[in-house]
Amino acid sequence: MLVASGSAAGAAGMGSMLIWLVAMVAMFYFLLIRPQKKEQKKMQAMLSEMAVGDAVVTSGGFYGIVIDITEDDVIVEFGNNKNCRIPMRKTAIAEVEKPELVSSEPKEEKKKEEKKK
Repeated sequence: MLVASGSAAGAAGMGSMLIWLVAMVAMFYFLLIRPQKKEQKKMQAMLSEMAVGDAVVTSGGFYGIVIDITEDDVIVEFGNNKNCRIPMRKTAIAEVEKPELVSSEPKEEKKKEEKKK
């Protein structure tokens, strides 16, 4: 009888240990793996939408304008000097800003304001 109760206690201990193990794996997935995959998808989408003329910030902190794009590389122009063009990997781009239509937006806003008056 003693042997039977000892094995039942061991099975209950293994069951609770298995539940804790599953809970830990689920916690790691939702706190570490899932957010990282979301960030990777966001970064991949940003790099795939990058176009010539976009303002970029490199992972080193340099600001520039995209001059040319190939499959894996981009050529970025830095500063006002037109001779400072550096080829780099797309993965070295940290942020992309699309150029805004500065000339058309204020005109539309002015026309709307004039109509209101």
